[in-house]
Amino acid sequence: MPPAAENDRVATEIQALLDRAVQRLGAAGARTEALAEYVPERRVLLVPRPPVLRSLGRVWRLGVFLLGADATLYETGLTTRALEPGRPGYQSQSAEQRRAYRAAASRGRFPHGETVNFDAVPVVLDADALRGSTGRLFVSGDRPLVRWNATASDADAVDLAAYLDDRVQLLVEPPAGA
Repeated sequence: MPPAAENDRVATEIQALLDRAVQRLGAAGARTEALAEYVPERRVLLVPRPPVLRSLGRVWRLGVFLLGADATLYETGLTTRALEPGRPGYQSQSAEQRRAYRAAASRGRFPHGETVNFDAVPVVLDADALRGSTGRLFVSGDRPLVRWNATASDADAVDLAAYLDDRVQLLVEPPAGA
């Protein structure tokens, strides 16, 4: 098969897999999480505005990916909960950063306790670009594959179809006690 035709076939296969996942998750009423954009501190008409997480919609968490209802695939970024941030503890810089993210989520008017995902990067579903990708989703030969972590070798990658089936099944029928 010529390279362009092969790339089109792979891109069509990836999109069909994502569409099927969206259909299954939607039909099952699977639990979603919030997707947001981090808006840093800024001034509006000389009035300082604190950082806020602005809602971009809802997504399903599929392990290393987030999937939107429009079949947009994202690599996971950062996650926080919409909780009262509490008082500064000055225990560590990372603890204070997490507290600041909780405060930004709270200002974003997410329901109390809501899981909020932000800094998620949309995955470009172009098969030619995915052939050289160092991201979670990549194409090797004619197969779309998933890296579980950034340091995993290509040999440890999992087929995208099997990965999505597994992750969707976990959301559709969560294990007892989950």
